[in-house]
Amino acid sequence: MKGTGANETQRVAIAIDGNGVSSHFGHCEKFTVYHIRNNEILHHEIILNPGHEPGKLPRLLASCGITHVLAGGMGLKAVQLFEEQGVHVTCGISGPVVQVIDDFMKDRIVAGESTCHHSGCED
Repeated sequence: MKGTGANETQRVAIAIDGNGVSSHFGHCEKFTVYHIRNNEILHHEIILNPGHEPGKLPRLLASCGITHVLAGGMGLKAVQLFEEQGVHVTCGISGPVVQVIDDFMKDRIVAGESTCHHSGCED
């Protein structure tokens, strides 16, 4: 698990549409947040997307203590805002959320190309 010590709790937010990772972070239905320590899920919670507004979601999730964000795609400005707050972002992720969180805990998450390509992609 990247980014924190083994005994620290990680809070991993995955942008979700249906049962899979959303291709566009800012327009996802919700975020599933997993609280993980020592490769064990302590619990998870759902945060509904309050709506797309540039800069809003990075501030919201960082204020919730999120340490990692996984998404299909995200605008460069949103990535920058997360990084400024010490939140690790991985884009280019796809698949069912249960598989993605399992891969994360087994350190098998590999960043791919962001699926966010339009010019207004500023989340």
